[in-house]
Amino acid sequence: MFCCYNEIMLKYTALIVAAGAGTRMGLGYNKAYYRMQDGRTILEHTMDLFLQDSDCEEIVVVTDSEDYYHYTGHDTVGRIILVQGGSTRQESVWNGLYAVLSDTVFVHDGARPFLPAECLQKLKETMETEDAACLMVPCKDTIKIVSEGQIEQTLPRSTLMAAQTPQAFRTALLVECMEKAKADGFSATDDCSVVEAYSDRKIRVVEGSYANRKITTAEDL
Repeated sequence: MFCCYNEIMLKYTALIVAAGAGTRMGLGYNKAYYRMQDGRTILEHTMDLFLQDSDCEEIVVVTDSEDYYHYTGHDTVGRIILVQGGSTRQESVWNGLYAVLSDTVFVHDGARPFLPAECLQKLKETMETEDAACLMVPCKDTIKIVSEGQIEQTLPRSTLMAAQTPQAFRTALLVECMEKAKADGFSATDDCSVVEAYSDRKIRVVEGSYANRKITTAEDL
């Protein structure tokens, strides 16, 4: 019996980057292990949606293993794999890619625990036909280019969008681009920037949600 294409569900690895020091939060420890009102850490909340998704074949968490065991009290069982972080976010993603088994990888911020299920679903549907995709929302604020304390230019807000995570890629594509970036010493603030710089593949924009915010400072809680 033949099944229609739409019934084919994408399988993927979630690569969660949670190796930061929490400097801007002023905690003195990794903000991913800050306990929210229910007593569970930010990282545990971030992992929840992927743990509940049967299409997620494995969850690679880039973090310090001692911190993980200490703050969560959990062992790594089933689909969870721990990988040591690097000195930068980009290096941490590179380290995590060594453990990715799926043909598709969703790279997600460990401090972004409010990802709506519908955003994850839209991203999965998009990656059935695309090589790369990124959750994005329109910018609410007016963005200006500033140099030496003076405004140089105001950018047209209608063309500006804010990138979120997960950012999704064919694993081989991201590995290839990351490898080239590493050889060149190229540094980027997100993974899409690396693919933009070292590939001609188009990155599909997927509508995100303002609820999918990243916890960076105490005001974000």
